[in-house]
Amino acid sequence: MRTQENVIIEDDFICIRLKNESNNVQVITKDLTSDVMQFHFVLKGKGNFVFNNGDYTMPVKEENGLTLYNPQRGLPINLEVQPNSWIISVVISIKKFHSLFSTEAEFIPFLNKDAIDRKHYGQNNITPSMSVVLYQIMNFNLHSSVKKLYYKAKVYELLSLLFNKPEGTTDESCPFKTDEEETMKIKQAKDILLKNMEEPPTLQELADEIGLNIKKLKQGFKQVYGDTVYGFLFDYKMEYARKLLDSGTYNVNEVGNRIGYSTASHFIAAFKKKFGTTPKKYLMSLAAN
Repeated sequence: MRTQENVIIEDDFICIRLKNESNNVQVITKDLTSDVMQFHFVLKGKGNFVFNNGDYTMPVKEENGLTLYNPQRGLPINLEVQPNSWIISVVISIKKFHSLFSTEAEFIPFLNKDAIDRKHYGQNNITPSMSVVLYQIMNFNLHSSVKKLYYKAKVYELLSLLFNKPEGTTDESCPFKTDEEETMKIKQAKDILLKNMEEPPTLQELADEIGLNIKKLKQGFKQVYGDTVYGFLFDYKMEYARKLLDSGTYNVNEVGNRIGYSTASHFIAAFKKKFGTTPKKYLMSLAAN
């Protein structure tokens, strides 16, 4: 079954929700002018973006996003949504996008005055914080009267997370933008955290294992992933828990145990802190859809 919904947030600003829950590839096409930017986020499965009448294909895998901007010519959407895939796309005019950031636009590489006329095709990872917002957009379950307002708020939040940059940092001043070795160590730290999320290491243990001091670990993690070490882990654990609940295979206690909570009450409190609802109520909302 394919579900596609186009939500017009404003005249030059739309959000497209795509769910392909069939066993077949679904093709989505949409003509666009050259004065728009496209943001595509693959929550689940995979999408193939086709260009130049099929001459070139760019695959985007689960938990990855794609930003497209070509000021020289229109760049139509020609998207092959693979089976069992969920994708959210945002299309916004460059004029509207500029107005969102105002003077801050100079900090976005492909919007500064030296690069505004260059095309931009870039992939990026979906952070845990972005993932939460994307799933909230995909699983919208509020009254239709507030739909437009809800989508507008969530898409604005999504873009702010996508372009978030810690205050006081620049590409030149941040060593993790230029030091590939230290960046790899930070990514190694992330992998260690996720592998041991039930019993995560202390900051000192983590720093020792990757060969950095705690200060560099904390600074690097914030720069690379936009969050503290344990803030990132918390978001990941909650998102993982939500996916386990979505599967319908585990009950609340089992999910809590799998992500390292020794008591159900602690897991319920953590889940509510992140999503604003309890795991039980979340499961009830799934059943109602």
